[in-house]
Amino acid sequence: MTLIGGLPAHPLLVHAVVVLVPLVSAGLILCALWPAARRHLLWPVVVLAAAALVLTPLTAETGEQLAGALGDTPLIEAHEELGETMTLVVALLFAATALLAGAHMLRGRGDGGGRRALTVVAAVLAVVAAVGATVQTVRVGESGAEAVWTGRVPPATAD
Repeated sequence: MTLIGGLPAHPLLVHAVVVLVPLVSAGLILCALWPAARRHLLWPVVVLAAAALVLTPLTAETGEQLAGALGDTPLIEAHEELGETMTLVVALLFAATALLAGAHMLRGRGDGGGRRALTVVAAVLAVVAAVGATVQTVRVGESGAEAVWTGRVPPATAD
């Protein structure tokens, strides 16, 4: 099992993905819908999306190692199944980011109608990918939290 500072790497890497994916998603939506933001924020969003693309499979790999060390339970298995989708989801998020960046670069070379249409299509795909990636991140994170904390913390009672 991979350790960082004596701790399992998975929970540490998870926090990077849980921050990066919604951050990239918010930045990508902003860039897709607001041309002024696109001019200033698109390249930092591309870099963050690339970081998420690298960290997500590492997170999944360390999660498999941790699951092997802990033993499978139904909650861990459910989390693993959802987590397996994250690499693809983040790859699609990165692809949408790259497509928007490409459309932005082409748009700067002229005002052709085809370039404008490409920018609109890229913006729509970017918003869909961003929303989907954020939703899936929440789903995977919730299942992981449930796997960790179910049975360890007493349920809240209504007063």
